[in-house]
Amino acid sequence: MKNEKPEELADLRKTDLKDLNKEYLHVDPLRQAYRTSLIETPEVDRALLTHHVALLVIDLQYLDAAQGHGVFADVAQSGVPIEAQEYYFKRLHHVVLPNVRRLQDGFRDLKLEVIHTRIQSLTRDGRDRSVGHQRLRLHAPPGSKEAEFLPEVAPKGDEIVINKTASGVFNATNIEYILRNLKIDSLYVCGVYTNECVSTTVRDACDRGFHTTLINDACATVTPELHNATISTLRDRYARVLSADEVLKEIREAGKNESRK
Repeated sequence: MKNEKPEELADLRKTDLKDLNKEYLHVDPLRQAYRTSLIETPEVDRALLTHHVALLVIDLQYLDAAQGHGVFADVAQSGVPIEAQEYYFKRLHHVVLPNVRRLQDGFRDLKLEVIHTRIQSLTRDGRDRSVGHQRLRLHAPPGSKEAEFLPEVAPKGDEIVINKTASGVFNATNIEYILRNLKIDSLYVCGVYTNECVSTTVRDACDRGFHTTLINDACATVTPELHNATISTLRDRYARVLSADEVLKEIREAGKNESRK
């Protein structure tokens, strides 16, 4: 490679598609293999029947999901264009939060675990935060408004709350230990942001052997493009992708089957 001329290196970076069958440039050749091995497995149904499932709600708190607070305390300084903020909060209030609440109620009715994550440091000054959060200046001290959950989707009773200071809850907390203790092997994931904390959680859960379902209309990020691109990447690779209605139907049918035994 050292002796090649600049124009030759440029040619190496090109991909000639002229003689290829274009039909196969727009399909996922591994989709069926992944669906059979990881996504549509009998273990998912068994987990539902044995109550080894949980709803995992990601970071629906004042820090990153409330106008006038945290990331969005200063509209101009947030780094997110006003148009993107308008989209994000409309999706949150009209689609995501109502669906998350319906999901929470559905899981609670069936005595299934509802687990919440949030960004919150161990210390008031945030010195324990991940390097990434320090660089981004993301900070929700204990007891702060930023660390509070949005009231309409807040934990109830003794539901488990896991605090983190990184995008991924699996690599920054003891959540896997907790899930194994609870005998949870199937996760339904929702929350914010689709392309950041939600995506990282889904990938990490799948890598650790959890059967994972991403709830499309119970997640949000700052643009439709980022949301849709993330869904397309995760679908049938790291997770099933279902709607809130599909998930509620699934868990309720499993509940009925269980009660007939």
